[in-house]
Amino acid sequence: MKYLIVGLGNIGPEYELTRHNVGFLTLDRLADKQGVSWKSGRLAFTTEFKFKGRHIHLIKPTTYMNLSGKAVNYWMKELSIPKENVLVIVDDVALPFGKLRMRGKGSAAGHNGLKNIEELTGGQDYPRLKFGIGDDYPKGRQVEYVLGRWTQQEIDELPMYMDKAIEMTLSFCAIGINMTMTQFNE
Repeated sequence: MKYLIVGLGNIGPEYELTRHNVGFLTLDRLADKQGVSWKSGRLAFTTEFKFKGRHIHLIKPTTYMNLSGKAVNYWMKELSIPKENVLVIVDDVALPFGKLRMRGKGSAAGHNGLKNIEELTGGQDYPRLKFGIGDDYPKGRQVEYVLGRWTQQEIDELPMYMDKAIEMTLSFCAIGINMTMTQFNE
């Protein structure tokens, strides 16, 4: 069984520690824990490892957030991975900071990375792990908030939430989305 885990984010040092890059940050942590390193591939940084007999491919698209679908579509086809075995880790302003929610499908809810994935993979029916970043911003300032850096308190708590996201991701690969949602979604 093969799986494609996609962490959404933007490339470049100016985006590295922003809320929008929580998908990248989570996959960096997962790669570190698995002892694997990233290599530059077509449209994405890639790495892979085995877990409980599953072959898990990680990608961090280098297309910038709004064109994430190009990388997802390419790697799904390149690796022959069906959409149900793809998991997209994405920031979500509708969830409080640190809240994690896995879904088998759903709307993009205004997230341009998810919109592009929908357009290029043919619909909303792909698993995603929403990572809550909160909505502590004044009206009209969402872009600045999402592209802003974490607060010190968030930085202190982030590893704990990323570890839970990693646990959910590995569970998705090992026991499937339904059992993972039952076990982890609050």
